[in-house]
Amino acid sequence: MYALEGKQLIGSQAIAAKGEPIHAINPATGETLVPGYPAGSRAEVERACELAWAAFDRYRETGLEARATFLETIADEIEALGDALIERAMAESGLPQARIAGERSRTCGQLRLFATVVRAGEWLDVRHDPALTEREPMPRVDLRQRHIALGPVAVFGASNFPLAFSVAGGDTASALAAGCPVVVKAHSAHPGTSELVGRAVQKAVARCELPEGVFSLLFGSGREIGQGLVSDPRIKAVGFTGSRSGGTALIQTAQARPEPIPVYAEMSSINPVFLMPEALKARGKALGEAFVGSLTMGAGQFCTNPGLVIAIEGEELDGFIAAAAEAVKGAGAQTMLTPGIFDAYCKGVATLADSDKAREVARGLAGDGPNQCQAGLFVAKASDFLNDEALQAEVFGSTSLVVKCADLDEVKALAEGLEGQLTATLQMDDGDIDTARILLPVLERRAGRVMANGWPTGVEVCHAMVHGGPYPATSDSRTTSVGSAAMHRFLRPVCYQNLPQGLLPEAIRDGNPAGVSRLVDGQREA
Repeated sequence: MYALEGKQLIGSQAIAAKGEPIHAINPATGETLVPGYPAGSRAEVERACELAWAAFDRYRETGLEARATFLETIADEIEALGDALIERAMAESGLPQARIAGERSRTCGQLRLFATVVRAGEWLDVRHDPALTEREPMPRVDLRQRHIALGPVAVFGASNFPLAFSVAGGDTASALAAGCPVVVKAHSAHPGTSELVGRAVQKAVARCELPEGVFSLLFGSGREIGQGLVSDPRIKAVGFTGSRSGGTALIQTAQARPEPIPVYAEMSSINPVFLMPEALKARGKALGEAFVGSLTMGAGQFCTNPGLVIAIEGEELDGFIAAAAEAVKGAGAQTMLTPGIFDAYCKGVATLADSDKAREVARGLAGDGPNQCQAGLFVAKASDFLNDEALQAEVFGSTSLVVKCADLDEVKALAEGLEGQLTATLQMDDGDIDTARILLPVLERRAGRVMANGWPTGVEVCHAMVHGGPYPATSDSRTTSVGSAAMHRFLRPVCYQNLPQGLLPEAIRDGNPAGVSRLVDGQREA
């Protein structure tokens, strides 16, 4: 088992940096955890990027089986960490054992999912238009296409998922699957967890005899590491999950480079839930209770937390609000991930409480320890919501706002006025289909995932999932950060014209020696 050393993991080495040490804090107790992690500098960024670039051309041409095996080996090494990983992640996040164990399973599961996708080879999107030498009036030359990796990717670990969106999380897994070396900036809230997982990835790189620059892990709480990575010319894309301000700053840096690069940033979403009239009439009380279960899950610290409920005013909505208020009043306080997140949550709730446009209808049970999230429920009118940006802001935690609309036209106007979202939910019965049909085109334009009769918390890692959406939910609505399609963020097409067979990559040679699906002259070839 690895003993935590508080060092930067650069290639195959563990290097002691000299910056101000970062210490994790147990949010449940306020205890400062050891060891400290001295922050890296531009020198560490330089070395990590140098190694990543040196590894790139060799790594991107690894065979499909070798790369898939590497991803599976990372999963094996993470699981081999055993209870040490679970215990450290619990101490650094305040999350319960079951949640961390589930997140470890998700992390390893998505690595193995990408391994199956790599083996299948469809992501290469191989196309071949054979030469037509006799075609009139002009012959056609031989044209072949495949997708290749963009280059080294900088990944920023997230605060709310110390495993699944962190060192070996979805961004790292999809970038490695695409053939991109990865340099991770660990989140300062869980450096020990990050080091453990980083050591596991290091070991997998060595076991699979890959170039050491395929993976590096850097620590640093200021702007130097993050901005240094994004501005380094050898970094060709960025994966980020965090605040709107943080994501926007990285986007600006990336666009200011002599060679701008894509930043795939997941930032802000309040995930509206629309209560359709017939569903509200038939099961408003049950909906209110189920809603609070989703709202308070994990202290509301999910990017898909339902922060907004929209419905037509009336007795049915009043019944929903009453049931939800009772459930909120009985909700126990939960430890939030970091003191900083707790402080931001308190400020967000205070903004709602101080507003003359929002009315507090319920607060949850108060906690008796540090960083305890007390759930909250507020109500406002649609006209006030649309005219007050403060009411539209995300409150990251277990507080939500119910917006009362006068009629369906006002519901639609409110939907049109929303910013981009990760999710939009329709609670509906069969009698609501015509009403929902009016809203659906708006929701498709506003969200990356539209669902019926569920709750947005919980994101399945699979092939059809879209975890993305228009700005500010994400910086690029054409992509997803969860699911097998996530690797397409880190690929680009290359066309090969009239190259001899000896120069062609295996996947596009005659005879299909790689055995991948190909589109030949517009027809799918197995």
